[in-house]
Amino acid sequence: MLVVISPAKRLDWTERDVATTAPAMQDDAIRLAKTARNLTLGKLKSLMDLSDDLARLNRHRFQAFADAPETDVTRPAMYAFAGDTYQGLDAETLDEGAVTYAQDHLRILSGLYGLLRPLDAIQPYRLEMGSRLKTRRGQSLYDFLRTDIAMSMITAAVGSDSDTLINCASQEYFGAVPEKALKINVITPAFMEDKGAGPKIVSFFAKRARGAMARYVIENRITDADAIRDFDTDGYRFSPEHSSPEKPVFIRPYPES
Repeated sequence: MLVVISPAKRLDWTERDVATTAPAMQDDAIRLAKTARNLTLGKLKSLMDLSDDLARLNRHRFQAFADAPETDVTRPAMYAFAGDTYQGLDAETLDEGAVTYAQDHLRILSGLYGLLRPLDAIQPYRLEMGSRLKTRRGQSLYDFLRTDIAMSMITAAVGSDSDTLINCASQEYFGAVPEKALKINVITPAFMEDKGAGPKIVSFFAKRARGAMARYVIENRITDADAIRDFDTDGYRFSPEHSSPEKPVFIRPYPES
C-alpha cells in the first residue's frame, strides 16, 4: 500500500546524519527552477502571493539551485518539511525499520520535485502546486508535472506491490495526480472535529491528522485498506455513518486546549 502526503511551506534545515537518495524527477525540478529563476522579483511575489522578504528569499533560492548539488546544501525530504502534516508524521521518532518501509511506501507530492521519496535529497525551495507558472508544457505546474507524477507513482506502486493508495495530501496537491492513469484504488480519509453541533473539518487539525495517518500506515505496515479504520491517534474514531468506501471519515470531540 502506498500513502501520499503534501509538502510544507516551512522548512527545517537541521543537519542530519542520514543517507539520501536522488529524486526521480530531478530533471523536472531543474527545469522548473530555471524557469522560476528568470522571473522578476515582482512576478515571483505575485505568483505565490509572497511578502517582499519571502519573495527575495525564494528568488535567491532559485538562483542558487544547482543541477548537481553538494550534499551540504540538501536535506532528506521527510525531515526537511516542517508544517502541520509533519508534526503528525513526527519522522524524527520513526525507528530504522519504519524509515526503510516509508522509503518504499510513502510519497511526498511537490510543486518543484513532483514526487519525492522520504529520503530524497532536496534543495531549499518554495513553490506551491497551485502556482500558475507558465512552462513549455502549459499554463500551470499541473500541466508540467502531471504525466511524470503518474509515471513515478505507477513505478512506486509496482515496486511496492501496492494496489491501493491512501491519499493524505491536500486537494491542491492531489489535483496533480491523474487518478485514472494510476489504475489502483484511491482512498481519501477525512478528519473532523465535533463541538456538539455536528462534525466539521478544521484545517489545522486535519493536516496534522493526515500526517498521523501516514505514520499509522508506515508503523503498522498496512496492506489491507480496511485496516486504516482502526486508526485512533489523538482520539479520532472511524465513523461508519459518515463514511463511504472511498472516503472513510474519522471524528473526535473538538479539543478544548
